[in-house]
Amino acid sequence: MRSETQGAVEALSPRSSSLSPLSIGIDASRSLRPEPTGTEFYSRQIIGHMLAAPSDRLAFRLYAPEEPTAEAMRGDAPPPHDQRAVTVRTLPGKRLWTHRTLAWEISRRPPHVFFVPAHVVPFLPPALLPPTVVTLHDIGYRYFPRAHTALQRLYLELSTRWSAAAAQRIIAVSRHTANDLQRFYGVPEAKIRVIHEAPIPRPPVQRADANGRDAAPLSVYQRPFALYVGTIQPRKNLLRLIDAFARLIQQHEIGWDLVLVGHRGWLSQEYEHHAAARGLTGRVHFPGYLPDAAVAALMEKALFFAFPSLFEGFGLPVLEAQTTGVAVMCAKNSALPEIAGDAALLVDPENVDEIAAAMLRLSQDENLRQELIAKGYENVKRFSWEKAARETLAVLEEAAAKK
Repeated sequence: MRSETQGAVEALSPRSSSLSPLSIGIDASRSLRPEPTGTEFYSRQIIGHMLAAPSDRLAFRLYAPEEPTAEAMRGDAPPPHDQRAVTVRTLPGKRLWTHRTLAWEISRRPPHVFFVPAHVVPFLPPALLPPTVVTLHDIGYRYFPRAHTALQRLYLELSTRWSAAAAQRIIAVSRHTANDLQRFYGVPEAKIRVIHEAPIPRPPVQRADANGRDAAPLSVYQRPFALYVGTIQPRKNLLRLIDAFARLIQQHEIGWDLVLVGHRGWLSQEYEHHAAARGLTGRVHFPGYLPDAAVAALMEKALFFAFPSLFEGFGLPVLEAQTTGVAVMCAKNSALPEIAGDAALLVDPENVDEIAAAMLRLSQDENLRQELIAKGYENVKRFSWEKAARETLAVLEEAAAKK
């Protein structure tokens, strides 16, 4: 694998024959986040599995603002099929990196096709933009505008509208997202390809780290617990989840806790105050963002997985729980039924009584838990990163031939 600094390499020559490699440029910037969440995990996995796909017809150029680690480039994928066919193009820069630094690079040295897995297409005149494929994960800001500042909403609206218009092909991670793109932006069906994501592999469960410390917070093992994993923010509907949990404690004196794992996002302090005001200190746990080994340990121990989100473009945590062998309760909205299949107990996320009833049922009905676990193992067989990579590469080749 080659690494280059800006300005130190000659431009890739256009294909001179059908035997020449197809040069694929990829915006790898989102895969570098030190504590990745959904779109960053997607970027790592799809890039890594595309690089590993067996083909002698492809050459990859990864663009990043800093030198990526092997983990950031590959996720859990095997090594690249041909190390010589992969070049890392390091383009230092911070402010407006996509629309200044990256845009300048791909206009001067255009690949045959350009892939944006988890961000926005650079603002370039159409004549200077290579044939482009972009993955659009969701347009949740249309459903929950109050979850963003006015400036964020404006940027999301403009950048999504631009990406949808500028790209030759759009990858939607769910049929629900594809339908939203047609509904809100008038994107033609022929321009969209639905390619599902896949579960994010977690490392084997470890009881202790290299220093002998427990891999996950010991306090949550003192009682059984229900688990949520995801960003702590309003769209995830955690206030209602906490209210449902409080109702169960008051009405049924349940003996299990609630663990909410994830980055503290917008208004995150509100949730801890909300739990404290209902007398749930010591029963609702907020361990924050945890490393993969700790999340794997919690998944393995959880009584059930609770994911009553108000909106999801895909819903990776549901598949993670099903892969681990945890019974799942999730909302019956957006893309969640599409992804969860028949392997989850579906609830109205705006109905606290319904959430509480489902949680109580999952905590008491062992037969139901085992049924959902078995169905979950079957459901996740529909999804794989190898399949997603093959389908994505086919879309890239299609886009390259179109322009």
